[in-house]
Amino acid sequence: MLETPILYYSDTPIFMQGNPSEFEAIGSRLGLRIARDSAEVLILTWHGPRFPAFLCLGIALALLFLSVPIVEAIRQRGLTGPAGSLWYFPMMNLILLGISAFLLSLRRNILFDNKERRITLQKRTLFRPHKLTLDYDEVTAVRLGADEVYRGFAVAGSSAAERFPVPSLRLFLTSGETVLLDRGGAERLRDLGSRLGAVLEKPLHVELPR
Repeated sequence: MLETPILYYSDTPIFMQGNPSEFEAIGSRLGLRIARDSAEVLILTWHGPRFPAFLCLGIALALLFLSVPIVEAIRQRGLTGPAGSLWYFPMMNLILLGISAFLLSLRRNILFDNKERRITLQKRTLFRPHKLTLDYDEVTAVRLGADEVYRGFAVAGSSAAERFPVPSLRLFLTSGETVLLDRGGAERLRDLGSRLGAVLEKPLHVELPR
């Protein structure tokens, strides 16, 4: 006799497509800016850490004046020639160019579509893009709180990896999960949270520590 499968239903439909954990920030801050603001759509964008990207690119371009003659000398005389011991200069060039290309490829876009009542988060990297789609009805509130982020890397038991609070703006979902939107200054996030609360027609909860 076949058993009838037990089905579990929820009063709240699930529209989310994607994984919210993929949109957690690697660094302590983001700093999205409003790229477009109209009655139909609100678009927030972040173009990645520009300063370290251009710094790595500048150093890599400067090293080209040394790397190109070294590569040519190695090509003609091999690693046993006078320039063979300087092989690490071209290698550093490639590493710095790769780092700068990766940092320049980082981008985040958040689209609030008032017509479709849908939120689309996109994160692009040099390797692969990530996408998260939410319905307005899945959002219960906008929260301005604080995330505990690491100050840096711990070295030999030092206190470099101590955590400290950074203001963050998140969406609370009906599923109990949260989606990170932005991290940065408290006043800027407060203004952005008020704007998003008006768009989503959801309350803004401010839970910053005093």
